[in-house]
Order: sequence, then structure tokens, then C-alpha cells
Amino acid sequence: MSAAISPLIVAALGGNALLRRGEPADVATQRANARQAARALAPVAAQRRLLLTHGNGPQVGLLALEREADVGAGHYPLDVLDAETEGMLGYLIQQEMANHLPRGRACVTLITQIEVAADDAAFNAPGKPIGPVYSAAQARTIAATRGWSMLPDGDGWRRAVASPRPRRVVELGVIAQLLASDTVVVCAGGGGIPVLRDADGQLHGVEAVIDKDAASAHLALQLGATALLLLTDVDALYSDWGRADARALRSIGSHELATMQFAAGSMAPKVAAACEFVEANDGMAAIGRLEDAAALLRGEAGTRILGGQHAACWW
Repeated sequence: MSAAISPLIVAALGGNALLRRGEPADVATQRANARQAARALAPVAAQRRLLLTHGNGPQVGLLALEREADVGAGHYPLDVLDAETEGMLGYLIQQEMANHLPRGRACVTLITQIEVAADDAAFNAPGKPIGPVYSAAQARTIAATRGWSMLPDGDGWRRAVASPRPRRVVELGVIAQLLASDTVVVCAGGGGIPVLRDADGQLHGVEAVIDKDAASAHLALQLGATALLLLTDVDALYSDWGRADARALRSIGSHELATMQFAAGSMAPKVAAACEFVEANDGMAAIGRLEDAAALLRGEAGTRILGGQHAACWW
């Protein structure tokens, strides 16, 4: 296989890829899930160049709880927690992918900084909940002492941070070089580490969270990927999700998809990322289960999103 002509696939693993709903948050569980992800993605890597991104929501929440319990450690900024989870999860994915790739095929993890704009409107309206759940009294104290924005979440409260748009991947050139050598790259975990560049050109971490799917679409466009796979634990996009007459979409045009409603915390970011990608190039985006990754590429599973006005097909 020639890396110079092999198409590039960007596969975004959902936040539950390494820690699924209801599972214990231990290393053995996450390693076992990384192994399953590697098994599903190895057939894709056998035929294509491959870049992997992943979520980190559960892991950042766990680290935040640990830091809260260690009163002598002081406050760890969110960009540092992002870097910790990028390294930890990247290590698990990288090792398992290497174990499933042909001997001699490399896989590397790259801690990834992504520039955002200081004047992004998201900084004026923090709306991304992160970290542990607090009582109302705790939330009031934390808001007063730390200056955090807090949002209601079920019966409790959580910290709310900005979710700015990705503007520039700092390590993009390095990523491109690695992909050109047919290396499987794991990067931009959790949407990457959000950074701001000051007037002197220096980079600084910022307390924010970049949406992982938006970062994945940005990377796919910048690197000229032919396909963007948004992998989750749901087999496809559904119309009228949750109703008895819900139907799975097999393929749909981005313009029609944009008129439909999806859950803000789950499918909506994936739909937005898929639409952005297909409308900006001639590639293909698909949403479906991680274990169906190879079938998604063949159009045999999940939902395929097409650019422009296309008629929907139903399963």
C-alpha cells in the first residue's frame, strides 16, 4: 500500500468508547474497551491511512473528582486535565492498535493543542457542563470562591465552561508528516487542548472544552480526508427517536438533516460535524456503532450523510 495515494479516514470514537454507560471506571475496563475498538478499526487501517480521535468526558470528570478530594493539590486547570487524559487514553488506544496492526506498522499518540479565538462568543456564555455534580449549596460556594459558572444538571449542579470553535491545530504539520509515513495517529483527544495565542505569539491554555466532533471535522478538512466516521453506541441516526415509529436513516442529504432535531448532548454535535465536513468537500461522513466501522465505510451499516440536497433512504 502506498501512503502517498492511500485515502485518509478520520474516525472519532465517542466518549463511551473506552468507558461505557454503567461500567466501572477502572483501567482494566478501559483497556478491554480499547482492545475492542482496535479490533473494529484494524480492518479500516489495513486499507486506508487512519487518524483516530476520542472523547474524554468520563475520564476528565474522574480526574476532577480526584483533584477535589486532594485538598493539598490545589486547583488543576482544565487544559492540564485534558493533557492528562489525552496521554492516558492515547496510550491505551495506541498499544491496542499496535497489537492489531501488521508488524512494522506504527501507531503513535500526539498531545494536540488547538487554537481558539479569544473573541469567540462561547466565552461570553459558558454552556458545556463538566466535572462532578455538586449540591446547590456547594455550587453557590464554588461560584463565589472560584468564579466558576454553574449549570443545573438533574438534581445537582455542575461547572459550565465555554465550548469555542476550533481555529487551528498547532501540531497539524507533524500530524500530516506522520500520516504520510502510513503511521496510524491518535490525536485531539477530548477535542484537543484549547489554547490562546497572545500578542507576542505565545500559547497559553484556556479553561474551555472544544467539542470532540467539531475538532474531528476540522482535522478531517485540514488534512484532506475522504471520510469522517463518527462512532458511538447507537447503530444509526433515527427520525423520531424514542417513539414507537422511529426509523433509522440509511442515507440523507446534509440540507435535509439540518432541518431535523437531535439531542444537544449526544447526536446533535455529530450531525453538525458531519454536515460541516460533507458540505466543505466531496467526502463522506457516517454515524454508527464502533463495531461497524468497516461496514460504515462500505455503506452497509449506520447512516451515511451526503452533501447538498439528497433524498433520504429508509431502512
